[in-house]
Amino acid sequence: MEEKFELRKNIRWPLGVCLLECPGPALRPAPVSATPSCDREAPVVSSLAPAGGRWPSASVTEALSIYAAVPLVCNNGHPQILMSTGSNSLKESIETGTHLDPALKEVPFNPTYETLFAPEFGPTNPYKTQQMAAPRNMLSGYAEPAHVNDFMFEQQRRTFSTYGYALDPSVDTHQTSSTSYIGAVDEAEKNKGLTVFESGQKKMDKRKRIKGGDAGEIDNFLGPWAKYIDEKDLAKPSEEERKELEEILAKRQKKGRNEEEAPSEEKTILHIKDMYDYQGRSYLHVPQDVGTNLRSVNVPDKCYLPKKQIHVWSGHTKGVSAIRLFPSSGHLLLSCSMDCKIKLWEVYNERRCIRTFIGHSKAVRDICFNNNGTQFLSAGYDRYLKLWDTETGKCIAPFTNRKVPYCVKFNPDEDKQNLFVAGMSDKKIVQWDIRTGEVVQEYDRHLGAVNTITFVDENRRFVSTSDDKSLRVWEWDIPVDFKYIAEPSMHSMPAVTLSPNGKWLACQSMDNQILIFGAQNRFRLNKKKIFKGHMVAGYACQVDFSPDMSYVVSGDADGKLNIWDWKTTKLYHRIKAHDKVCISALWHPHETSKVITCGWDGQIKLWD
Repeated sequence: MEEKFELRKNIRWPLGVCLLECPGPALRPAPVSATPSCDREAPVVSSLAPAGGRWPSASVTEALSIYAAVPLVCNNGHPQILMSTGSNSLKESIETGTHLDPALKEVPFNPTYETLFAPEFGPTNPYKTQQMAAPRNMLSGYAEPAHVNDFMFEQQRRTFSTYGYALDPSVDTHQTSSTSYIGAVDEAEKNKGLTVFESGQKKMDKRKRIKGGDAGEIDNFLGPWAKYIDEKDLAKPSEEERKELEEILAKRQKKGRNEEEAPSEEKTILHIKDMYDYQGRSYLHVPQDVGTNLRSVNVPDKCYLPKKQIHVWSGHTKGVSAIRLFPSSGHLLLSCSMDCKIKLWEVYNERRCIRTFIGHSKAVRDICFNNNGTQFLSAGYDRYLKLWDTETGKCIAPFTNRKVPYCVKFNPDEDKQNLFVAGMSDKKIVQWDIRTGEVVQEYDRHLGAVNTITFVDENRRFVSTSDDKSLRVWEWDIPVDFKYIAEPSMHSMPAVTLSPNGKWLACQSMDNQILIFGAQNRFRLNKKKIFKGHMVAGYACQVDFSPDMSYVVSGDADGKLNIWDWKTTKLYHRIKAHDKVCISALWHPHETSKVITCGWDGQIKLWD
């Protein structure tokens, strides 16, 4: 059986003489099966070993055993004897042993170390760059073995990043001198080569205490409470320090005087010619000529999506922060703004501005009508809550506890119309009595400013939300919350609305969704009803329901009015309502498709 052998490309072929004396000294590797082509008598020569015959002389056998993998033949195909000057030159020019193909994935025998790590054969790759052709033992080059302690390396790295110098890694560490640093060498000399783990300061001596006396004498024994020897009892401020302190105190006193000023003067402006009509009825009288029965207790059978803007109430010079419709009828609209004013508007007929109430020195945050709409409360950033008469515009009484009120609500019970609650910036819910002007109850359980108060369960309870990302339920007049809802996944909920049927609470969550909680007994989150698709993070955009509970409406940070379907929670409609944040959206309780929005652009808009 004849064996096949690879052609070795990088072997330098030595000169030799043909065994059968063919002319010409050329040598070449034998083909796979080679027989002599000349007509002289000679044994038949196979590619490597005699197949049945034998070599004519020992020297040929020797030569062929050296060239075990590639036999040499002359131009006529006869075996050759090498003309070698010595064994060394022969070894230099010839690689011995078995060679493995570098592309092999599997080797069926145990190769020796030399075989495995022998250099590759074949011509060099002409396209390899010098960098790629250089010996590498990692992707980026050749990493020399370095014996650096991990701690030493980290120490020098940190020293370099902190002080700007480190030991030169190319110099032996035992020969450290001023030149053996790299980076800020001057700094290294100044610090005497200190590393980050070595502090240059020596430990201070402990301060000595006065001797404590004998433990047997109870009166004179000082023990570990003795004073230090160099301790001063009185520390008087120096002249400069005294002047600074006096300045600071003077400033504080000025500030205190400002805060304790009396509430700003209240006044009102009537914008219509006659306050009473020919029958002596004021603007609080519910009109009956508007095409809708505003006195009915029945809600519209079916509501529709509002499509277009039909009116703009403009009069506020800064952003509007809240709007409230007149109780039950909704024929008047009350708005409070950051321009410190409160305005009353007509919703029907000419849609005029009826009255402006001026009495807060800072922006007004919240407003709330009483049950019959004759009075309303306003909460301002000037730390005052004020009770106003809706008809005459007079301020009946101011209330304050020196904290900013964030929300205010009358108790909706008919027999408790003299009581109201306000959520304050100091985490408390404070309950006032209008008749005495005194605080009658404090609900102090929240861990952050209180944002909303909503009465539920036939006004026996109320729900409050706060910056502490929790929701608490309280029994009226009992200052301990009987239900506390807080999940790690919950966000702050700065706007809460009760549904018209009283079963659900819609909470505007700061993670851009409206969450629905049951408002009867359990107060569980309804996971199937989550309204998404709007951007409200950072703004307390008021939510509302359509009277027939078929839609949910809310403004958003982009000034858009969003309308969702209650059943499917699908976002049905989106209208660009305001240039800035649309902070509140109210669906008129007697209309099928009238929605009122207000925004931080100072406008209030009516949509139908």
